[in-house]
Parts: sequence; structure tokens; C-alpha cells
Amino acid sequence: MRFADVGQQLRAYRLESGLRAEEIAARLGVSRAALYRYEKGEVIKLDTIRRLAELLKISPLSLLGIGVEYFSRPLAFLERTRQIEEEADQILLLGGATCFQVATDAFDGAVAEAWSEAVSGQPDRVQGQALTEQALGLLAARRRLYQQRRPNIIGILSEAAIRRMLQDGVAAGLPGPERTRTRARSAAQAEVENLALLMEQVPIGLQLGLIAGGEPPGNFVVLRGRERAHVVVSPFAADANPLISHGIAMITAAEEAVTLHQRVAENAWRDALKGTAGAARLRELARAAAEDA
Repeated sequence: MRFADVGQQLRAYRLESGLRAEEIAARLGVSRAALYRYEKGEVIKLDTIRRLAELLKISPLSLLGIGVEYFSRPLAFLERTRQIEEEADQILLLGGATCFQVATDAFDGAVAEAWSEAVSGQPDRVQGQALTEQALGLLAARRRLYQQRRPNIIGILSEAAIRRMLQDGVAAGLPGPERTRTRARSAAQAEVENLALLMEQVPIGLQLGLIAGGEPPGNFVVLRGRERAHVVVSPFAADANPLISHGIAMITAAEEAVTLHQRVAENAWRDALKGTAGAARLRELARAAAEDA
């Protein structure tokens, strides 16, 4: 067994369960420190894995990284994604309105403001704020990972998703004052202009394309590391509210799944607008949205 992998999965599924570390440790009959050591990759017995799986209401195989991993909580999904990205040398993205790793500061700021404003109306504001800060920390950690490791990125974005982002702003659908939504729409404009510049410049290790017209049937990411690759299929965008869990994300390292998703992405890349043509289309979308505002 790869105990470091088991530890990573344990942390992600602990977040998915909604249970606090001390609750799990108490039910397991170990100290909280021992539980954290398991999460850091300490040797763990098979019987302990079985008992943990029962507590977390998952299959023991899921803790061992076999089969499909399921996440209904955005926070747990963010943590598991961060873990996989730590070893990824290539990121292949299909769908969505932006490539999170190269998003602008305006995007980050608008997301942070929108999330914080949404929490203010929650019954349990303290817990909501804690979850929001944890999610923002995970996004920041993923951004730092990209800056440090610089994996190759191929991003194939959706024109339909970009239209929605320009119309509604980043972190769409969250309650908040008009100034927050105005900032969110302004951030969307800045994000699209940044994507256009990146398409024109084609920085080393980054390639972006645009699927014109209709929307791809499903968004996904293929993350390739030296030892294995993962497919991530998720309804949770980078700017999705971490307090909402209306959806299920799935992650698998099954070879047939990786191969099939890779083939679909390659076909989409072949037909996507790129370079100056893609940049021109993005700016056209941004101008149209600004005129309609």
C-alpha cells in the first residue's frame, strides 16, 4: 500500500463526511494526533482502514485509491484536487469559462468578496466563514502549486460558459449587494481579456483554445503525473460557493477512463479556435456583454 496516498484520501474523505477530526478519532479510539499522523502517511493497519471506512460511510477500496472517488462537498473536492495536482506534470482541461491556474487577481478578489457576502446571510455565520476561509486557502494553495511546479496546461474553454460568466459575473448566483455583483462582472471582463492575451502570446507550457458555439456535453480535467493519471469530472467550478453541495464530483485513475477522456479532449482541441482567432472571438464576446450591460 502507498500509505501517503491513503493518508491523502483519508483527509479528503474526512472533509467530505463533515465530521471533525476529534469526532472521528474518538469513535476510532485513537488520539487526534494519531489521526493526523495517518493523514500524513504513517503506516495504518488494514483493520483501521476498514473501521475508518465504516465511520466515513465509504468503501475501504476508496481509501486505498481503487475505483471511483465521489465527493458531494466542494471543500473535500478542492482538497482532493489539490493533492492530485501536487504530482501532476500535465493538466488537460475541457469545458468551463476559465483556467483557474492562470486566472487574474481580479478573479480571486471578486470570488473572495462574493463568498464572504454570501456567508453573512447564513444562519450559522461563524461556521460558514470558517468553511469559506478554508476553501479560499485551498484555492490559494493550488495557485502556489502551479507557480512552483509549472505543469504543462492545455485548456479548452467553452464559449457558452464564457457568455454566462460575462453576463452574471464570477461566483454567479450568490446573494449580495449590487457593488459585489458589479465587481464580479468587472472581474469577468478582466478574466476574458487575460485569456485573450494568453491565447495570443502562447506562453511556454500553456495552450488555450475555445469551443465556439455550443457547450461540450461535460466538463472534465485529466491530470497526468509520473506514475499515474486521474480523470476529474465535477459540477463544481473554481468560483462555486463552497457552502453549496448540489452535485457530485467523481475522480478515477482507471486507465480506460483516462484514455477515453484524453481522446475526447484531443478531438475538441483539434476543432477549437486558437491563437489570434480565439483571442478575437473572446474580445468580441466581451464587447457584446459590455454593450448589453
